[in-house]
Amino acid sequence: MARDQSDPTPIESRAELVAWFEKGCKPESDFRLGTEHEKFGFYAYDHAPVPYDGPRGIRAILEGLQARIGWEPIMDGEAIIGLADPLGGGAISLEPGGQFELSGAPVATLHETRSELAQHLDALDAVAAHFGIRFLGLGHSPTWTRAETPVMPKQRYGIMRRYMPTVGSRGLDMMFRTSTVQVNLDFASEADMTRKIRVAVALQPVATALFANSPFTEGKPNGFKSMRSEIWRDTDNNRAGMIPFVFGDGMGFERYVDYALDVPMYFVKRGDHYHDVAGASFRDLLDGKLPQLPGERATISDWANHLSTLFPEARLKRYLEMRGADMGTSDMVVALPAFWVGLMYDAGALDQAWQLVKDWTDEERQALRDAVPRQALAAPFRGRTVRELARDVLAISTEGLKRRAKVEGGQDETAYLAPLQEIVETGRTRADVLLERYAGEWGGSVEPVFETNVL
Repeated sequence: MARDQSDPTPIESRAELVAWFEKGCKPESDFRLGTEHEKFGFYAYDHAPVPYDGPRGIRAILEGLQARIGWEPIMDGEAIIGLADPLGGGAISLEPGGQFELSGAPVATLHETRSELAQHLDALDAVAAHFGIRFLGLGHSPTWTRAETPVMPKQRYGIMRRYMPTVGSRGLDMMFRTSTVQVNLDFASEADMTRKIRVAVALQPVATALFANSPFTEGKPNGFKSMRSEIWRDTDNNRAGMIPFVFGDGMGFERYVDYALDVPMYFVKRGDHYHDVAGASFRDLLDGKLPQLPGERATISDWANHLSTLFPEARLKRYLEMRGADMGTSDMVVALPAFWVGLMYDAGALDQAWQLVKDWTDEERQALRDAVPRQALAAPFRGRTVRELARDVLAISTEGLKRRAKVEGGQDETAYLAPLQEIVETGRTRADVLLERYAGEWGGSVEPVFETNVL
């Protein structure tokens, strides 16, 4: 998330929380896609992580980028923690361990996503190269211990760092050692949102398998194809996971509001200060009965900020976020939105995808989710493998992109699915390729990944 919200408009009722979601509905002609990705900075000469402070640290990169691209600084106290496009486009932010994130602007086509990514990486490289810094596209940091990983100076992360170990065993690993790529997509109505979030949650494990790219931890294979996805299985199950309620009768904005109200809060932001209320109920804040802040009432920004602390496999805000994929190299960054846009932004494709998943049970969806971190495309499902399932889903996405017919330079958007087509055809994820090279030409060393997976 680029920055926390600061809208002081008071909220008086649960109905207003539902109305907040309803305002996200827009006509199909206004649909946009926004791609977000995180990457690990490292020093080229020794592959060490990049701290925040110092003449060659992350702060120096942010300041250099600010001077280069003219975006406005996002501050947390005296610390610059990101940059925002003053024209309302994209934003740059920092994840807890220094993962450098671009939250892309809402754009109309995947061609624009590709151009945005190239421009961002060119600008970042122009600044970072001066400091001997490069960026790594993996779903999990491959060599650094948690103790070696830097800590970013953001108040909300301090609150999360204290709270996470009380609700799961892997929360700190999630914060400091994982990176993802995701896409944010629009919906036209409550019914459209419901259809899309159901397809998104059901097929998120397929995306996890296709994008599996985190097989190393602390310099050796960790036994998983997607360690990032495995970590999420025990981070905080009150706010993460496969949210089976979305498949129940009566799913809609109101049902998601009730889910969000049941998830404990992290913080309440007032001015520039983050009040630690970890474990408290948003219902108490709504009623003015929060023990840590007696008499304080909920605002629009409190609601938006609280929603940003929910981490299901697909997340609802005023748009839908697809959250199942490991970060990868540049071609995979664009392949992720291509995969989901093909499924979600063509009515025929969305219907085909729904027909594919509509009779899956809660138990089947969960079993699929549990299997793919370790097995990826080889995971079993209904007498087949995820590879075979992924082939079917990818075919639906391809046809959806063809029907969108967004052409630039004689090329439609299906070209961005090429890396996924190769993965399905060969049965080898990016994690499989890395493990093969580790066991072969790399001679049991992880260090070459700092050359092969550079953005």
